[in-house]
Amino acid sequence: MTGHTARSSDGRGGDTPFEKELVTALNDFANTSPAPHFDADGIQRRVGRRRVGLITAVVAAIAVAGGGTALATVAGGGPSAPPAAATTATDADAATLLYGKIKIEMAGLHPDDAKALLQKAQLKLGKVGEASSPGCKPGSVIGVDPHSPKIVGNGDTVNLTLCAR
Repeated sequence: MTGHTARSSDGRGGDTPFEKELVTALNDFANTSPAPHFDADGIQRRVGRRRVGLITAVVAAIAVAGGGTALATVAGGGPSAPPAAATTATDADAATLLYGKIKIEMAGLHPDDAKALLQKAQLKLGKVGEASSPGCKPGSVIGVDPHSPKIVGNGDTVNLTLCAR
């Protein structure tokens, strides 16, 4: 092939017989070859199934992780411990929130941290009061209402009692 020869105006290649024959052969091959079949609907269905499978796997992993955390919290008392809802209230329970089967210890928390914890649990903050208690850090949480053994759920209102300053 020549390097810098001008191409013919018919678009069929260069001026040499070899170039013309090569271009003609390639065009004939391209015109007689069947076009590949793309199953766009099938591809879309497969992508949709993969996406649904991925979403299902992520939801299952989150559920297992949450259930595992709940089981670890409940099982932490040992097999001979009575169920959390069946225990009687003590001074230590005054600042313990029972969210379903999960105990949330609120004693000693800063009020902002307690509010953030309530928001994460989808609970509403009710009244915030003060009371004096020996040995508490002023401004920290010393009680919640309702407290353990009462169970709270999503949307319930929780009142906080803070250590008097």
